[in-house]
Amino acid sequence: MSATSEFTSVVIVNFNAGTYLAAAVESVLAQNQAVEIIVIDNNSSDDSIARLQDRHSDAEVLVIQLDANHGFAHACNIGIAQARGATLLLLNPDCRMAPQALERLKAALESRPNLGMVGPMLVNPDGSEQRGGRRDIPNPWQIFCMTLQFHRLMPNHLRFRSINLHGQPLPDSPVEVQAISGACMLVKRAVVEKISYLDSDYFLHFEDLDWCLRFANAGFGILFAPRAVVEHTQGVCGRGRVRRVAYHKHRSLLIFLRKNFTQYYPSSFMALVSFAVTLRFAVIATVSLFVRRPVYRDPWERMARWHDAGLGDENSRTEDDS
Repeated sequence: MSATSEFTSVVIVNFNAGTYLAAAVESVLAQNQAVEIIVIDNNSSDDSIARLQDRHSDAEVLVIQLDANHGFAHACNIGIAQARGATLLLLNPDCRMAPQALERLKAALESRPNLGMVGPMLVNPDGSEQRGGRRDIPNPWQIFCMTLQFHRLMPNHLRFRSINLHGQPLPDSPVEVQAISGACMLVKRAVVEKISYLDSDYFLHFEDLDWCLRFANAGFGILFAPRAVVEHTQGVCGRGRVRRVAYHKHRSLLIFLRKNFTQYYPSSFMALVSFAVTLRFAVIATVSLFVRRPVYRDPWERMARWHDAGLGDENSRTEDDS
């Protein structure tokens, strides 16, 4: 399918996102940018698709409902194959885009010809910068240290520090980073056609880091755009499935390690890292039996606050987009 440069294709993979899905779509439509929106539903059991279709016609949002959940990457690839835009925005259903976020992402992506993708500043519901929006690609040693929490004991040590960069000063303009988050990433379709789609061996998590690594290895830069603000409420689609999500996250981490680093590290050390990752999953699965589930707030609340505060106006900058 030939790409059309006039608009951006927005691919949203939904799984039981409830009211958050419609809020995510609404925030995209409010960008005042030419877009097509494609929602791939991973066999949800809630009313999220019905809520969305009550608000938007088929002409506004294309909904593709799958009869089984084969994972996030698999569903994304279906959406990418359906998309017609020259730029593709992968957006989680529990994200809300602040005003001008898409415009700023596109401007950053088009600033240099060798760029392949750009990510926004992800913020938590309280407005603080979320970890994972700008980060390094982790190697087995870093994963081993983070699994054992060494990065908390020596946060500034080069050998033990975290891969996440959200604790560093926020830059004034877009900067190149090793990786961004799959919760929201704008990519060039032409680059995707060169390096291929997401690896569907990953059911959930680490498909974004794998993609970032492939982009970088092919010579395409990755930017973090701090003035493009997107709120991300983590865990919405996985609520009630804590252990299942943890299982897939740790399984995907092992796939990431074996796929990208086996040839560079001794097998004995890789086995040690794998054991540490497996042990960490066991601890998390056990602790989750005794931890209260988070309560998710109304996803429309912050959007109303953004509107009232004038967020996105070049002449006004609130705490939410700083």
